[in-house]
Amino acid sequence: MGRPPLPIGTHGRIRIYQLGPKRFRARTSYRDHDGVVRDVERTAQSRAAAENALRIALRDRGRVSRGGEINRDSTVAEVGELWLAEIDRAVRLGKRSPTTSEAYRYRWDRHVRDGLGMLRVRELTVSRLDRLVVQVHDRYGVGAAKTTRTVLSGLVGLAVRHDALDRNLVRDVRRIENATSTARSLTTAQAVDLRAKISADPKSREWDLVDFTDFMLATGLRIGEAAAVTWPALDLDAGTVEVRGTVVRVKGEGLQIKPRPKSKSGYRTLELPAWAIAMLRRRRAESVPNDWDVVFTAPLGGLRDPSNTQSDLRKIFDRAGYEWVTSHVYRKTVATLMDEAGLTARQAADQLGHAKVSMTQDNYFGRKIAQTGAANVLEIFSNPGGKPGVDLDEDAASGA
Repeated sequence: MGRPPLPIGTHGRIRIYQLGPKRFRARTSYRDHDGVVRDVERTAQSRAAAENALRIALRDRGRVSRGGEINRDSTVAEVGELWLAEIDRAVRLGKRSPTTSEAYRYRWDRHVRDGLGMLRVRELTVSRLDRLVVQVHDRYGVGAAKTTRTVLSGLVGLAVRHDALDRNLVRDVRRIENATSTARSLTTAQAVDLRAKISADPKSREWDLVDFTDFMLATGLRIGEAAAVTWPALDLDAGTVEVRGTVVRVKGEGLQIKPRPKSKSGYRTLELPAWAIAMLRRRRAESVPNDWDVVFTAPLGGLRDPSNTQSDLRKIFDRAGYEWVTSHVYRKTVATLMDEAGLTARQAADQLGHAKVSMTQDNYFGRKIAQTGAANVLEIFSNPGGKPGVDLDEDAASGA
């Protein structure tokens, strides 16, 4: 009966040979994770040093990943490319957004690859990772630092899953905190005034932003979500709109409607205030068919680019004397008015498509609630002449 094979991931007796003055070789047989027994050896200036070097090599050899793609001697650049390939695969399967993939690739190319790419996985430390995140924060801001930290966490996590590291070191990298937000919501009077100025601006009409901004104010939708709304998603008799997707720009492919909104909770059905329904009925009667059947096309046709729209809105808000307003202020205005009207935070989150309100609500998933109460609150903008439909106290309607 033959000698039983070594168990997977173990080695035999270590043998040490003297090769010359102050030169020793430690050698043993190791059964790799593919079942093949291979000789492994290391040399050093003493018996003890050679044996220790061999034991370290055997330890690290046991951390070779599935398929042999990643081990402790792999470079960060190699691991990063493998991680990005996983993200790209998730995009193809519809599990990740193309814009998310592009954001990760951008930060990888601009910061991580040049900053850490030539390091070996075994050379990664919390301090080195932390230093890179801080440098990105100081030079490029909070958003860039957060995305960089996410990229680092992803690629180090891949190394952990392939047994090249014991733990994800990025967990101990300091978290990037946002500065106290200075964003404001529009008061009722400001919203009415801004609507009137947008309506009177020739550029707003030329760029088809009058109805578009009204629709954002009536729903609290993001620019990409509003641009992706199709006529079949509207039930004007019921006074509702289904939020089914968002417009994104995919590198090499152009603008597309991504079926999944920003988060799973983004799928939702919302009530519309009567003044918005009237605007949409008028718009439908005047509309020209387009290939996507969207309600709001770009000024020259085609899908509306969220980035270009954001730029156009910036110019319109500046011309109206509201330099501090962004599209996000519209969303915050809707949430603030709902809050001041006594509606719950959960209702506001459902209106805006947010996944979380608090830790206790993390289990609520992908709600499709039509009756959030926003439609009645937003009837204050029903008068075409720009006067609020109801008299709300301006201070009570203002947001922080």
